[in-house]
Amino acid sequence: MSQGKGEDSLLCRLKGGDRRSIGRSNDVVAQVKRVPSRFAEVMGGMVTDNDLLVRIRAADAAEKITVEHPEYLQPFKRLLLERAARSNLPEVRWHIAQMIPRLRLSRAERQAACAIIGGYLRDRSRIVRTCAMQALADLTERDPQLRPRARRTIKILIATGSPAMKSRGRKLLVRLASKPS
Repeated sequence: MSQGKGEDSLLCRLKGGDRRSIGRSNDVVAQVKRVPSRFAEVMGGMVTDNDLLVRIRAADAAEKITVEHPEYLQPFKRLLLERAARSNLPEVRWHIAQMIPRLRLSRAERQAACAIIGGYLRDRSRIVRTCAMQALADLTERDPQLRPRARRTIKILIATGSPAMKSRGRKLLVRLASKPS
């Protein structure tokens, strides 16, 4: 089975349409679930494809796949934290925010992840900021020392954010309050 830019490429399925559409990303998700080794193609497309729609849809597909299979992300940890996180596409950034907490991270990597999420909390996109707020709370699952900082940050975002951020933030504070620091 050929992979990459050929006609059998998963990335070819992600071309066309406009930014508001996920195109055939669900087909790509199904294919990767059948052939997990093809996840690498999706991750590569998210970072290196010249077509911005392919990068956006590859991020969508990678996020959907890793809900069930977070272990697929682990070999791509460095790619995600160092290259993908620098994307200027909000649609890619919000998916990255969703994926970062799924990684097993060392202390230094967790600090890098927090820096990425912190940058996303200042993004122009309200969706990116909302996903980043969720990611910050999710990171506290593996590192309870982050909870006080997460609570403070979420309280600020509730006071200043969009209605969606306020709603999500209130739910996150309830969740964080139920766990010891």
